[in-house]
Amino acid sequence: MPKDLPADPGPYRDFTLRNRGYIDPGGQEKIRATRVLVAGCGLGSTIAESLLRSGFVHLTLVDHDTVAAHNMNRQAYGRGDVGRRKVDALRDRLLAIFPEAEIAAVARRVSAENAATLVGNADLVMDTIDFLSLPDLIALHDAARKAQTPLLSCLSAGWGAVGFYFPPDGPCTARSLFGLPSTGSVDGASYTERFAGLMRALAGQLNPAIVGVMAEALRVMEDGTPCPASQVAAGGAAVAALAATLAVRVVSGRPVAAAPRLHLVDLDRLVETGTFTLGDATA
Repeated sequence: MPKDLPADPGPYRDFTLRNRGYIDPGGQEKIRATRVLVAGCGLGSTIAESLLRSGFVHLTLVDHDTVAAHNMNRQAYGRGDVGRRKVDALRDRLLAIFPEAEIAAVARRVSAENAATLVGNADLVMDTIDFLSLPDLIALHDAARKAQTPLLSCLSAGWGAVGFYFPPDGPCTARSLFGLPSTGSVDGASYTERFAGLMRALAGQLNPAIVGVMAEALRVMEDGTPCPASQVAAGGAAVAALAATLAVRVVSGRPVAAAPRLHLVDLDRLVETGTFTLGDATA
């Protein structure tokens, strides 16, 4: 038996055994003890599963929505889940993977009324919410900052993903990213208008197809229609991979670039251009 493993195998040790070499024992124990709030269980479902498989076993799932057939192409649900509350279906899926996990399911929308309570029971916040209500989104970020709780915000971007890390005392906040006042009410502010501004700032770094899809989605959302943006399975998987990598590094105390710097994964561009030739690698 390797010297860095406990003598008692136990379900958690067996579950995380193959993380060894990438996550050191001390980091794995920190991950094991960390309580994570997963706010939004659409693409948050793939993130929650990746977090669990990384060893995060204390998860609170928050979402008010139900599973729909059009979720199947990129979220962690099966056809038998259609019509069920997302938090219930996701909790069952996660417990099927690791029954010893502690999974709380909160079938509510994150709001200004409950954000502080939800964040107060977490050591790390994962924001993956599709929001039409900008005040509610800002309430989540405000609550995390007030509680000095690190927050990760991740979203799919075509065949890839984008992620932001907001440390408790970081210089950048969701308010500053969206061009909002540093304090006070944001009632009346348009989510689509503010998000469009963020997309314009990112446009030079994104695949043109992503910019086009999001522009059309934002146009439709102007009248209050829920987010209709197209998403693909690779993007969902990329979000899960990026979010879990960021979470592991944050909890383990390893360096992570903080907002306004962003983390961009573009698999479509990567497979088109490659990174290096085998000759370069072996020279």
